Amino acid sequence: MLEKLAAAENRYEELNLRLSDPECIANRELYAALLSEHAGLEEIVTVYRNFKKAAAEREEVLGLLDGGGVDPEFRELLKTELEDKNRETKELEQQLKILLTPKDPNDAKNVFIEIRAGAGGEEAALFAAVLYRMYVHYAEGRGWSVETVDVSETELGGIKEIVFSVDGKGAYSRLKYESGVHRVQRVPTTESSGRIHTSTATVAVLPEAEAASVQLDPDDVEIDIFRSSGAGGQHINKTDSAIRLTHKPTGIVVTCQDQRSQLKNKEKAFKVLYSRLYELEVQAKEAAVSGERRAQVGTGDRSERIRTYNYPQNRVTDHRIDLTLYRLEAVLEGDLDEIIDALITDDQARKLAKADEN
Repeated sequence: MLEKLAAAENRYEELNLRLSDPECIANRELYAALLSEHAGLEEIVTVYRNFKKAAAEREEVLGLLDGGGVDPEFRELLKTELEDKNRETKELEQQLKILLTPKDPNDAKNVFIEIRAGAGGEEAALFAAVLYRMYVHYAEGRGWSVETVDVSETELGGIKEIVFSVDGKGAYSRLKYESGVHRVQRVPTTESSGRIHTSTATVAVLPEAEAASVQLDPDDVEIDIFRSSGAGGQHINKTDSAIRLTHKPTGIVVTCQDQRSQLKNKEKAFKVLYSRLYELEVQAKEAAVSGERRAQVGTGDRSERIRTYNYPQNRVTDHRIDLTLYRLEAVLEGDLDEIIDALITDDQARKLAKADEN
């Protein structure tokens, strides 16, 4: 590990020199590439230097303790200092291990989120609408932008299916853990006997894929143009601007009718299609390598029940990490960070354990 860190620090210093070179600055493409590499190394080099500093200070304290001739009062101070330095170096070493674990190449990407009502009829559709609002509030709280691609609503305000984009720094790195089956337990407003109903909705989080990352034959895509329809009033276009793409080899269908122009709907629909095809390619590669479901928590199996929202108990339980919170209302208003942070910590621990095995 230390060899890798030393190499990273050397490369960081080399980049510092090159980025101050007038010839490099004049080459915009090269300068941008080196600047990006420099930014990618900055955090790990900073932590590594803090680690080296703490380790050196720890050795200095040990030297004083082992040297003798220290009065009892000062020795106690040194022992306390040594405990602090031991703790600091251990924490920094853990940070370095995490920083050295392989990163998900999609973490920095924007995402498309698909929510589909599952078992439970109208109640499931209403729950899907609740989940949609939860993610919108979460995204807005982080300064991310949300844009609807396509939505199918019910007369009572539920959502049968919705596809929307979330654009913002690190969107996929945090939202990828939301893929799976979400379950709600509550008494429907139409239930006169007060009986608790259980309904589900399925969430899929797809990293936005670039066209260059997916092989797509234009002849494999059937493009249909039609007039937008459904609930929505002023947001529904009066012209034939909605787009439906059908990828014939896979049967994937993407519809976009929320944008104001046919061109924008087509552009957005193709982005969703690229992302779905990219996900299929990734899943196929992972299946070929391991023959098992993904090791990462909740990022692959859409049939996995990941979370339960229990209204009578004001409870949210994430089944992957056995985390239970008794503040349902706050979570549904978009306060998801405690859950997501716990999932990230668990994911990192798994990766570290795997790295230690190897």
